[in-house]
Amino acid sequence: MKYIFILSFFTLLQFSTMAQDKATLIYIGDPMCSWCYGFSPEFSKATEQLGDKVDLQLVMGGLRPYNQESMADLGDFLKEHWEHVNEASNQPFYYEILKEKEMKYDTEPICRANVIARELNPEKAWQFFKLSQIAFYKDNQDPNQLKTMLEVAKACELPLDKFEEMFVSDEWKEKVKDDFQYSADLGVRGFPSVVLKKGEQYFMVVNGYAKAGAVVKAVEEVLAQ
Repeated sequence: MKYIFILSFFTLLQFSTMAQDKATLIYIGDPMCSWCYGFSPEFSKATEQLGDKVDLQLVMGGLRPYNQESMADLGDFLKEHWEHVNEASNQPFYYEILKEKEMKYDTEPICRANVIARELNPEKAWQFFKLSQIAFYKDNQDPNQLKTMLEVAKACELPLDKFEEMFVSDEWKEKVKDDFQYSADLGVRGFPSVVLKKGEQYFMVVNGYAKAGAVVKAVEEVLAQ
C-alpha cells in the first residue's frame, strides 16, 4: 500500500476532526459520478463489516463542478458509461434525463447539498449521499434544483428551512470548494476513491469501483500494519 502526503496543512487541520486514536476511512466521490453510484451498495456493505474499527468521513470531490454542457450534449457519452456501471453493479438507471437540453451536467449543486447535509447532521451524510444519487439516476430528478435536494433533505429528516437557507447562500457555494481542494490535496484523480488515514499517514485503499470484500481486505491489511 502507498500513502499520500497532504499538500495543504491548513486543509488537513480543517478536515481532521475525527478522533486521532482511530483510523478514518475517507470516501471521496461525487453523487453524479456513475461509478460512485454503482459502488454505493458495496461501500455500504464494507462499512457495515468494518463496524467501529474506523470512523467514516465523506468528501465531495467535484466531478464536473460549474460545467455548462447539457445532459443532451453529453447524452451518448454518459449513456455508455451508465450501461457499463449497470452491468458491473446491477444498480438501476433510467435514461430519459439524458435527453434534457436545458439541464446542465453541473455537479456543484448536488455536492454543495451533500456538504450542507454533512454539516447539519453528520450521521445522515451517507444516507443523503445515496438518496441524492437515487434522485438523479433512478428518479431522473434535476439535482441542480433546490426542490430536488429539499426532497432528499426531507427523507433524511434534516431541518428544511435551514437547509434551504444554506443551499442558496453564497457562503456555502464557497465552502463546497474546500471539499474539492481537499480531494486534490489527497492526490485523488478519479472517483470513487477511498483513503484510510492511520495516524499521520494516508493510504489509498480503493481507486475506482470495487466489491465490498476487496475494500474490507485492503482496509484490514493497513490496520494490521
